[in-house]
Amino acid sequence: MNTLTTIIMKEANPVSYQSISRLMTAKKTILVADDDTNDAFLLEHAFERASINATLHFVHDGAEAVRYLESEDQQQHPTPDLVLLDLKMPRMDGFEVLQWVRAQPRLRRLPVTVLTSSDARVDINRAYDLGANSYLVKPLSNDQLLKMVEALQRYWFSVNLAPECDPLHYARVTA
Repeated sequence: MNTLTTIIMKEANPVSYQSISRLMTAKKTILVADDDTNDAFLLEHAFERASINATLHFVHDGAEAVRYLESEDQQQHPTPDLVLLDLKMPRMDGFEVLQWVRAQPRLRRLPVTVLTSSDARVDINRAYDLGANSYLVKPLSNDQLLKMVEALQRYWFSVNLAPECDPLHYARVTA
């Protein structure tokens, strides 16, 4: 947060400023859905190199992503602050996962960034049509990946004010 924003927020509403400040510095949870173990390893390494205060949870296909997100066990499967979603995965592709997420009352506001190797306009348009919040093409070098991860952190966890995703909503609605 820049200094001017901090001053304005403190003066305008000190309670709100404290809440937002606490949210911005809390450890984040990121769900990474990618079937390519090399890409997952490189992504994890980039997050470590960038010293991002986040726990990464990896799943290797779309069906596994849905199982993770369906779980009510917040210890083992905490509701993520961000999903990084590959499109081309076995069993259930990223488009199907995205469509499923947006159909879930407790997850429909969950920030989802598509992170894929496809730069095809048809894939980009379809992802946004299904509710993606962002679309990124996987970089070709480790340095570009590090810069992308740092930009993700700055945007999603420093600049952007994310909506609430109620991890217990599903349990209350179905009970």
